[in-house]
Amino acid sequence: MHKLNSELEGYEAGFMNVYSIMKEEGFSLGGGWEYDHGCVDKALDEKNTVWLRVPFEVTHGTFEGDTDESDAVIRLGGPFVLRHLYEDGLDNDARVGVATALFNQFQNPVDKDAELDPKWISAAEVQLDRLEQRLKSL
Repeated sequence: MHKLNSELEGYEAGFMNVYSIMKEEGFSLGGGWEYDHGCVDKALDEKNTVWLRVPFEVTHGTFEGDTDESDAVIRLGGPFVLRHLYEDGLDNDARVGVATALFNQFQNPVDKDAELDPKWISAAEVQLDRLEQRLKSL
């Protein structure tokens, strides 16, 4: 994980306004959101192993995830880049069957915080700069 310096840290605005711009820039709501916080992520590589992540907390209002309406106001946290390293090849521990396929369809990362090539940090900074410029217009 590599933390990035950003003007976005501490930025506060309505979730719907912020998220509509982020979606246009290729970000999506991370799956681990809760009613009071979450993350918005953008894959930086084609294999979806390197991510630009922008955490946020809900300061007031109701947040119910990726909906068409929300009165939530959010404050953005410090963005960072992370890399999930997956094992290449077959998963030798995979179980075969219809019932288990529902639960074992995704491989867990071997390393959730793998080393980052500097090119990914630069790529994240470019994306972050573009997002900063777009959000300044709100």
